[in-house]
Amino acid sequence: VNLRDRKKMFLIGGVFVLVSGSVYFAFMAAWLNLFFLIGISRLTRILLGMIAAVIGILNLKDFVAFGRGVSVGIPDAAKPGVHSQVRRILRAENLVGALMAVVVLAVLVNTVEFLCTAGLPAIYTRVLTMYSLPTSAYYAYLGLYNLAYMADDSLMLTVAVVTLSREKLQERGARWLKLVSGVVMLALGLILLVAPERLVQWTSAS
Repeated sequence: VNLRDRKKMFLIGGVFVLVSGSVYFAFMAAWLNLFFLIGISRLTRILLGMIAAVIGILNLKDFVAFGRGVSVGIPDAAKPGVHSQVRRILRAENLVGALMAVVVLAVLVNTVEFLCTAGLPAIYTRVLTMYSLPTSAYYAYLGLYNLAYMADDSLMLTVAVVTLSREKLQERGARWLKLVSGVVMLALGLILLVAPERLVQWTSAS
């Protein structure tokens, strides 16, 4: 927004969103191939279920005690590096330099974010491996997931470009997001632990 140039904002923000989606797709493709390599086992299902349940519980904790104790999100230690990259983008003397800095920023942010929120994409790819599909279909489903992953970022970018607004997510909104994500992750974790066949039934029905 500080650029005050809608074309540059859209280009720089658009590159960030596209690179973010590409990085997330690459991580999910690695998950998929890992599951194919180690095979479908009860142990992997239990581990994924436990991870998802723990992530869900931590998010629910943040709804009640936001920012206190262990949380799921970008750690404070990583934020100075993110802020440094943002300043580098704003100080870039030319558009090419700014775009290169955006690519580095997107890779950095999404690497940290994926490590913090790997539960849902891991479950998604794990469910995919329960089906016998052509190779192209597996990656098409990963692409579908990542289109949804980029949708909210694309919406926020569009709003920022149109309104030139500096509005940020406040604690109240963050708490409610934590509540929703916590309920979803805890439910998925318990289903994986107790009744994994339900996931296959529901996805087949849909």
